[in-house]
Amino acid sequence: MIWLGLLLIIASSLAYHQIALSQSTLVLAVLLSLYSLQNFNPILWLVFLLTFLPICIPAIRRKLISRPIFKWMQAALPEMSSTEQEAMEAGNTWWDAELFSGNPNWNVLLDLPVAKLTMEEQAFIDGPVETLCAMLDDWDITHNRQDLPDKVWDYIKQQRFCGMIIPKHYGGLEFSHFAHSEVIMKISSRSSSAAVTVMVPNSLGPAKLLLSYGSQKQKDYYLPRLASGQEMPCFALTGPDAGSDAGAMPDTGVICYDKFAGEDQVLGIRLNWEKRYITLGPIATVIGLAFKLYDPEYLIGDKENIGITVALIPSNTPGITIGNRHFPLNSAFQNGPNWGKDVFIPLDWIIGGVEQAGNGWKMLMESLATGRSVSLPALSAGAAKFTCRNTGAYARVRKQFNISLGEFEGIEEPLARIAGESYIINAARTVTAAALDQGQKPSVISAIMKYELTERMRRVINDGMDIQGGSGICLGPKNYLGRIYQVIPVCITVEGANILTRTMMIFGQGAVRCHPFIYQEMQALHQHNEVKGILQFDRLLFSHIGHIMHNKIASFWLGITYARFVKVPGDNNTRQYYRSVAHLSTMFALVADYAIMTLTGSLKRKERISGYFADALSNLYLCSASLKHFQDQGCPEDDLSLLHWACQHTLYKVQQSLLAIFPLLPFRPLVWGLRMVTFPMGSSYSAPEDKLIHQTASILLNDSESRDRLTRGIYINEIENDATGRIECAFKAVLAARSAERKIRQAQKVKQLSKEQGEAVFNQAVDKKIITHEELKLLKEAERTRRLAIMVDDFTPDEMV
Repeated sequence: MIWLGLLLIIASSLAYHQIALSQSTLVLAVLLSLYSLQNFNPILWLVFLLTFLPICIPAIRRKLISRPIFKWMQAALPEMSSTEQEAMEAGNTWWDAELFSGNPNWNVLLDLPVAKLTMEEQAFIDGPVETLCAMLDDWDITHNRQDLPDKVWDYIKQQRFCGMIIPKHYGGLEFSHFAHSEVIMKISSRSSSAAVTVMVPNSLGPAKLLLSYGSQKQKDYYLPRLASGQEMPCFALTGPDAGSDAGAMPDTGVICYDKFAGEDQVLGIRLNWEKRYITLGPIATVIGLAFKLYDPEYLIGDKENIGITVALIPSNTPGITIGNRHFPLNSAFQNGPNWGKDVFIPLDWIIGGVEQAGNGWKMLMESLATGRSVSLPALSAGAAKFTCRNTGAYARVRKQFNISLGEFEGIEEPLARIAGESYIINAARTVTAAALDQGQKPSVISAIMKYELTERMRRVINDGMDIQGGSGICLGPKNYLGRIYQVIPVCITVEGANILTRTMMIFGQGAVRCHPFIYQEMQALHQHNEVKGILQFDRLLFSHIGHIMHNKIASFWLGITYARFVKVPGDNNTRQYYRSVAHLSTMFALVADYAIMTLTGSLKRKERISGYFADALSNLYLCSASLKHFQDQGCPEDDLSLLHWACQHTLYKVQQSLLAIFPLLPFRPLVWGLRMVTFPMGSSYSAPEDKLIHQTASILLNDSESRDRLTRGIYINEIENDATGRIECAFKAVLAARSAERKIRQAQKVKQLSKEQGEAVFNQAVDKKIITHEELKLLKEAERTRRLAIMVDDFTPDEMV
């Protein structure tokens, strides 16, 4: 038993430290030799030699083990469409690959430079962005006009809001991704319609595609016009029969000769399409169009089906019909359908020219990352911070049973969620923008950002509406939350529906792109030269097996020790969370490998399993981003409750997601063993507890640096007849009067004052010298502004019509 225990310890140690197979075999041979000195057993040596010699001699190993597995996996591997292949190859990996490794290198994340604005970018936010926000009246925009006012359109164009991503030598602003995010975030805290109008030309649109793939002639002509607003762009991708499944689009272009611009024989493309949900489509002067290109007469090459292609087409080209507007849930941004019937364009209208024909899907996948990882997260952060600041203030100002709403435990819980989720959203936004500014293009993280941040924004606003109660459901100029609540599904739907993003994209792409070995193994399996493929596959297969063994031992060891002996960064406040991420990352990698090996190609169709894996990976990323964000802000002690809530919430979500996977996996006895390895001490992580919930909620109920940091970057004013200005004024007035109010409440408890409310009891308190005349003024001002803050709109019958 002692020798057996020693064998298990040594074998586990070799696997944990990922010692090479040949060295591990030598160590085990030495151990067996020492054992044989006391008790020689030829059967043990026979088993040892039959086990280890074949796998240590490459020629034998490849013939007996690797080649059969190679053949089996070739047959089991599902076919991958060209669009899937291009989506898989778009962008790169970054911290997501570290999380998939099971042994994250924290330097990859923590050495990332802090996201910062240049002086020019800060001046633009303090100047034109602040001015634009002050010009926006969201009720007027959404209810009266269903559009931005002309003066707002003119200002957006004059200040080159649509040219944030365009280089200066083309007349653009050439802002960083972080500055782009800050601009969208601030505008979205004032009007989502204005934010969408600005963000679309700066994300997936002609400017982005031209910068990455356009010919020099196309750049020189279009980019200055796009930057100045002389051209208004839209991008037409989605159609009635092809939304997320863009590979099924029926829109076609056929290469042929036709008349164009006075010439009889011009080689070009005859297009037919039908698109819808196209933002800025109704007012666009130039359309970026995605379609399937065919060359039946082989006029430009030897392929008939060339593939998805993208062209840039003036909207006044003959054959184009710009439809009426859609009405996306009381939003006022321009959105509508368009059609093309036998539209003929020259070949050089393809973005990048004929050389880029057929490369459209790759172009789109790489360009989508901006919308997914910058624009939509910025809009989500703006809405979440906006809700934080105003709903927290409202909960302080509004009274029920003569006490502030925020003092009720039932209100504290959603307030804490609002604050904690907003902290997570902003942390992920800033860290991801910083990574993009350093040249990273993580496609899997962009999908995480789009899905998680819009979903968390949805929860924040839903909680805000619950706290607002009746004032939240009565639309009008005073209701600051109603329109944001209505527009939530728009954010959820665009750039890929969230259900699809979660169940197919995050883990579906991540399992291949971010895994240390799978993508390389797939490439080896697709090698045309079988001998070369088996050589590559053999090396990768046994490295992969070593990786699994390491994660198996590491999961068990970290589980029974609560990862106390893992070397991680951080201090006494954060080290526990770094350890937990390392622990859960190892568990995630091990369970993912089990699912991949046992389900093989069918995993692609197991969307519930993929969804839970996506939740686990996403929350690991969000927890990591929260830790990085806390460090980047200088580890402010006042923000510790926010950090604790964010980390405990996300880590608990990772654990619950992994636990939800086990019942869905095949081969139940093996699954039981897997669960014992990954959770040897049972469930280790808990959701935030009552004390932390109280501390987190309190941040939104008090005027503090922590509250200001949490809501930094949104538009704030103190104009009393403004939807949010009246809340801000009331909040400050109520806080200024809290000492006097506390005195009155204490006096009422001991029956020095009556239980009345308002001026009557205030005057009694002055007469009895419980409060001073100065305090009386503060109380009256608090009551006046409180009254303004809680009022809701009403309309005459004619106004309702």
